[in-house]
Amino acid sequence: MTLSADRIRELHRYELKILRSIEHFMERYDWVPLEHIIRNTRLSLGEIEYRIGRLISYGMVKGTMVPYQGYTLLFGGYDSLALASLAHTKVISALGDIRGEGKESVVYEAIAVGPVVVKLHHVGQRSFQSIRKNRGFMPENMHCPWVFASHYSAEQEYIALKALHEHVATPVPIAMNRNAIAMSFISGNTLNRVKLEDPLDTWEWLLGEVKKAYEMGYIHGDLSEYNIIGGPDGCFLIDWPQWVPPTHENADEILLHDITTLAAYFTRRYKLEINPKDAFFSIIRQVR
Repeated sequence: MTLSADRIRELHRYELKILRSIEHFMERYDWVPLEHIIRNTRLSLGEIEYRIGRLISYGMVKGTMVPYQGYTLLFGGYDSLALASLAHTKVISALGDIRGEGKESVVYEAIAVGPVVVKLHHVGQRSFQSIRKNRGFMPENMHCPWVFASHYSAEQEYIALKALHEHVATPVPIAMNRNAIAMSFISGNTLNRVKLEDPLDTWEWLLGEVKKAYEMGYIHGDLSEYNIIGGPDGCFLIDWPQWVPPTHENADEILLHDITTLAAYFTRRYKLEINPKDAFFSIIRQVR
């Protein structure tokens, strides 16, 4: 379900209270028992049933009667909590249209002092276990509903952007809440939708940005023409939740994969003759 600013503004304070209560108990339960919500919110049964009915119709909460009456957040509810918090702290004042949608995120235009975007991380149930296995930031040996995997994913990206944005061409992070990151608006399109005037210069420049990030301890981990925005202000490397440090046991393999994927695009689209292994060794030789 697509969020709207109107829908979030319509939420009653009791509905936000119920969403927060369910979020709190989801650290222990897949389905939060109704009695816990009653005890935690101190609302009457009738009020809770009415409000939860509205939240279900909004696509923010899902319920079950088996093996007991319980409720869980959907992304609509988790997104709403994050956006309501960003609005409450004056990070954003209005939510706009969807600007982009990927496998594990959706990006909205928003308004603050100036134009910004809000990226909502959506780590799906199917990819949750593979992400827990392959990305080092997922907690081990604890109950962690897949909806909270999105919080950890956003946190990883926010860490990278905070470290890199002053030295590497990335969006500027403004704030983070739950699975949402507010960041600077970048004008342009992904590289696959842009025709470069001098592709060789752009390739060499991008390789330099990859090297700077590597020197600072960050390997993108999912670099391709779809994760680079090209526009009037140049190119920017986006989508950093899968980054790994150069000390990661598979760091060389991941870095080589990033470079190989990007080189394949430049070779295919612009007929450049690029040896990705040479590009890879040019980075690690200068850094190590």
